[in-house]
This record gives sequence, structure tokens and C-alpha cells, in this order.
Amino acid sequence: MQLLTYILLFPILWLISLLPFGILYLISDIVSFIIFHFIGYRKKIVLDNLKLAFPEKSTKELLKIRRQFFTHFTDVFMEMIKSITISEKNVHKHFIFEDLDVIHTLGEKGKSVILVGSHYANWEWMVSMNNLIEHQAFAVGAPIGNKYFDKMMLKYRTKYGGNFVKPSRARRTYVKNAENGVLALNALVSDQSPQLRKTNYWAKFLNIKVPVHVGAEQIAKSLNQSIVFYEVKKVKRGYYTCTFRLLAENPREYPDYQITDIFLREVEKQIKTAPQYYFWTHKRFKHKDRFEEFIKNKPDYQF
Repeated sequence: MQLLTYILLFPILWLISLLPFGILYLISDIVSFIIFHFIGYRKKIVLDNLKLAFPEKSTKELLKIRRQFFTHFTDVFMEMIKSITISEKNVHKHFIFEDLDVIHTLGEKGKSVILVGSHYANWEWMVSMNNLIEHQAFAVGAPIGNKYFDKMMLKYRTKYGGNFVKPSRARRTYVKNAENGVLALNALVSDQSPQLRKTNYWAKFLNIKVPVHVGAEQIAKSLNQSIVFYEVKKVKRGYYTCTFRLLAENPREYPDYQITDIFLREVEKQIKTAPQYYFWTHKRFKHKDRFEEFIKNKPDYQF
């Protein structure tokens, strides 16, 4: 069944990817209209998330942000399809990397990098970065349920020379590269909610106390790799810029979880600037009421 689905759908996706951006976004508008008005995909989750994140905003403002989000949401998936056939030259017209000196300077010092960011704007085209830097890029990507589409996505995500690793193999890959002296850039999208049983730290995110991932900070400290934050901005439909900020060149000099807190503040600033471009369909705040339960099960937790 997986193979049949792939055989039927791939030619359609490939043909869609050949279309010019203007037609792609016309299709995106149609799909967004259907998803929003007829299917209602996660409309309640998106609105609930927005109410929690922006209690100061009126219902009218939140509904406007929600509608803008769904337009952007389908745009991103059209852009993912476009990635199948888009050339490197063309992708760099639509996704411009700024402040790469931050990465180059660390490379000149022989410093590997933990690159952290969020599900904001377009993170998919970050893969085109590999040929612009001295570092060898490694990104974490969860496999797709259909193994044939998973293989397809891996092919197009790595066509710029970067590498994708499964979440279960990420840490050992980073350690092995460090042991072998690989100048690596290890990319982690770290804004989603961790499993409660794997939680080590709770923090305020958009004024809500939630469990947060601390893996990026822990790996950076264990391997002594610098932490850099990437911020993607949507300039206009189909065009993005990406800037970089050094969060910690020597992470071992920072108290535990301080770098994680700095990262969260950067993500918050990014979201508040244009909230419609954040990925609101995931249940970021699903554990918000379980802190007391967490404390009971972990009495040694340090505040």
C-alpha cells in the first residue's frame, strides 16, 4: 500500500514542483480555503494556543492571526513540494542567509556549532546552507510514515550536501563526529514539547510554564560546541531571510539551563514580531497543567 501510494502521488507532486511560484501560491490559497472552511483542520488547537500565548489580544485579533496562519501554513507545504525540483541558485534567491560571518568566525577558530531555532516561517530551506559554510551540516529529522516518501524527502533535503540523522541517532552521531575531528554544524529545531517522562526542566514560554527541551544545551556543554540561534523572517510571500546570533561561544561557562532560557527568549521575540508565521498546530502547551504532578514524581527537582 505504501508503494502504491507513492507511485500514484509522486508524479503529481513532481509536476506541482515544476510550477512557477505564482501558480503554487494560487493553489495554496485554494487548499488553505478548503482546510480552513470545510475541513477545519486543528482550528480549535490553533485558536486555543493563540489565546494562551496572547491573552491581551481581542478575539477579533486572534481570529485574524489564525486565518493568516493557515495561509502561511499551506504556503510552507507548497514550498516543501517546490523543493523537489528547485535549483540551488533559485532557492538562494528566495531564502537569503545573512550574518554568515558568525558561522565563518567560529569555523576559523575550529569550533563546531549547535545551531538552534524554531518552527517559524520556513525552516525547510535551511538545508541549502551547507554549501555556504566550512562546517559539515547535520540536521535531525523524524522519519515519515511512508518509507518511500521518507526516502524521497531525504534525497531532496540532502542534495545541497548536508546530512540528516534520526532523533534516536543524533547524539551518538555528534559524539562520533567530535571524536573524529569533524568541523560540524548540528542543527536542532528545539521549540516543541518534550515527553513528560523525559523532562528535566520547566520554564516560562510565552508566559506559560511548560516543559522544555534542554538537549541542545546539554550536547553543547558535553562536546564544548558553540550555540548559535538562527532567526528566519518572512519578507514577503515566498521570500525569507535568515540571520544568526551567537548565544554562547563557550557554553560550559554558563550555569545549567541559562542558555536554554536565552534561546526561549529569542524564540518569543521572533513569534511576537509576526505570530502568524509560527507553527501553531502542534500542541506546544499540552503539559501546562501538569507541573504539580511532575514535582510529585520528581521530588528532587531543582527550581
